[in-house]
Amino acid sequence: MNNSSPDSMPAPTAIARFFDFAGLKTDLKTEVIAGTTTFITMAYILVVNPDILSNAIFLQESGDLFGELVVATGISAAIATLIMGIVAKYPIALAPGMGLNAFFAFSVVLGLGIDWRVALAAVFIEGLLFIILTLTNLRAAIIAAVPECLKRATAAGIGLFIAYIALSGNPDFGGAGIIVASEATTTTLGNLGRPETLMAIVGILITAAFVARRVKGALLWGILASALLGWLLGISPWPSGIVGLPIWPADLIGQAFVGMGQIATAGWANFLAILFVFLFVDLFDTIGTLSGIGIQAGYIAEDGTLPRANQALMADAVGTTAGALLGTSTVTSYIESASGITEGGRSGFTAVVTAGCFVLSIFFIPLLSAIPGYATASALVIVGVLMMGSVAGIRWSDPAESIPSFLTILLMPLTYSIAEGLAVGFIAYPLIKAFQGKAQEINWVVWMIAAIFVLRFVLMALEIA
Repeated sequence: MNNSSPDSMPAPTAIARFFDFAGLKTDLKTEVIAGTTTFITMAYILVVNPDILSNAIFLQESGDLFGELVVATGISAAIATLIMGIVAKYPIALAPGMGLNAFFAFSVVLGLGIDWRVALAAVFIEGLLFIILTLTNLRAAIIAAVPECLKRATAAGIGLFIAYIALSGNPDFGGAGIIVASEATTTTLGNLGRPETLMAIVGILITAAFVARRVKGALLWGILASALLGWLLGISPWPSGIVGLPIWPADLIGQAFVGMGQIATAGWANFLAILFVFLFVDLFDTIGTLSGIGIQAGYIAEDGTLPRANQALMADAVGTTAGALLGTSTVTSYIESASGITEGGRSGFTAVVTAGCFVLSIFFIPLLSAIPGYATASALVIVGVLMMGSVAGIRWSDPAESIPSFLTILLMPLTYSIAEGLAVGFIAYPLIKAFQGKAQEINWVVWMIAAIFVLRFVLMALEIA
């Protein structure tokens, strides 16, 4: 006889009810595998972000705050991802954004000579502004205004983008090296004799075999198999250790407040320009990522809206604000979340698992830093394949859809930016609609965003000239 009461039901049942596993046709095991897979595909940020920021954020010499930056990266990612999982209930992970961290370090601090504390203040204010924009529903309105064809093009473009990143990783630093730079042709096929490149190809084949056989957790097992094989063959060094004590970021926490008191010394014009770039890139990278992942996972409603969009955007905004206080650059949604969704992750519990991995990871940096780039390339390539399927929903016979969609898909990987591809699509879509005599069908928000993009490109051209 079962004497259990609802109050004494096992934890997995309570979790399943809270995250609606039944309604989403998922289960605890699937969500755990998906969350772990997402973490593994983006775990590189725990090493790469501190490495980039160490060029600008230091006390005496570059790298002296590396350990603190690792902890700041992990904790800020965990906070934002946990909010995404529990409040928005989406399987989307967040962390300090690539590109934005490079802009922070090399353009703002080193290029303009602005103190890193002032740069953190700009990130902090950006986060606060995003919280206000989210509370006023403006960010959600922008996402809802994105035409369906551009949402689908964004998903495909992101797929190509992350596959391109995976294939073009520098083999000198453990990357795939399948695509390399060329003075004659811009890019070309890499040296297939490089051990790292061969391992990347083998990894793709291993992962493809797992996927073809419908092995549960195929992407995760592919990553681990590739890494282990690389270690066994001596292509990449074995981990120097498994566990290491984290260094609390005492020299970073609260420095954004210090920077706010130094804004005048940096110059208000420079500060406002920096703030605008942070706002602009983060806003449209987030819109592009949420739209693309939303299409892949089937979250976008028939009217083009993303349910619980404000909650998802709030996770991004709070993550950025918290990240700045902890001492790192802008936190944003990660396109690598698609790898967990591909593994079947559909609920916010996937994000909760990923957040837990980020917290635990700060104790395992020696192990995580040993996973080579060629080992994760296979997962990102397979994700790219699956995300390309979204193009089937684009009406290629209609120039107003086909031309902007094609430009969006093409330019994301070629410009190395989700935001730039989406910008061109936003400009082209209303213009071609107008050429068709259908300008009245365009939402005013689309016209406004297109005008902002045009103004941005004009200012960029004038600056270059």
